[in-house]
Amino acid sequence: MSDPRHDSPFAASDIGAAFSLLTRLPVSVDHALAGQRAAEAVWAYPLAGAILGALAGIVGGLAQALGAPVGISAALALATLVLGTGAMHEDGLADCADGLGGGRDRQNRLQIMHDSRIGAYGATALGLALIARWSGIAGLMSAQHLFWPMVAIGAVSRLPMVLALFLIQPARRDGLSASLGIPPPPSVAGALALATLIGLFAVGWSVFPLLLWGLLAPLPLFWLAGRRLGGQTGDVLGASQQLAEIAALAVMSA
Repeated sequence: MSDPRHDSPFAASDIGAAFSLLTRLPVSVDHALAGQRAAEAVWAYPLAGAILGALAGIVGGLAQALGAPVGISAALALATLVLGTGAMHEDGLADCADGLGGGRDRQNRLQIMHDSRIGAYGATALGLALIARWSGIAGLMSAQHLFWPMVAIGAVSRLPMVLALFLIQPARRDGLSASLGIPPPPSVAGALALATLIGLFAVGWSVFPLLLWGLLAPLPLFWLAGRRLGGQTGDVLGASQQLAEIAALAVMSA
């Protein structure tokens, strides 16, 4: 007899599982069930990203409405994104930069990425990414056009993680991405459909350039990770979200 917890690629509990994994927002979740449905729950990743984007848009817009300068308001919106994930994706980007940039071989690169300390490559990549994201958010705020683009960007920027889990083998057997498992095709299709629907509602037809560049931007990272690590890791997934978000911010600010 099949396990009913895996019979359907979609379940209401997946939403809590996605929020529990990708955010630090207080949600009620059955952690045992969430662990068992980790692969199936990827369809809800864009929803978690959209909510984080909405919160950032609210904080930034409120700060601007209260008279704060655009730069300060954009920094508060960015801080909301960072705090909302516990800096998970930023940590992944920094670890990737250190490991891929400085390791001498595959095992050493993985060890560097597992180390909690940050090196020169990681600090540089993190600083540049924060500047790029702040600049994109400030550009949207200057145009009085923040909330709905942030919703769409939050949703679309979570798609590369889903596709990497589906298409690229884990570089480690004991890492976060390996523990999630390979998502079933219906869950991957659900994530793509959900991100597209959220984007259509938020920014209309502009979602399609967002999807295009949001999915293209992390491809060099995935190629390099395959070459130098032998696959993807949780850090690679986090870094892909950051690259997709930067590309999407650039598209919406253009």
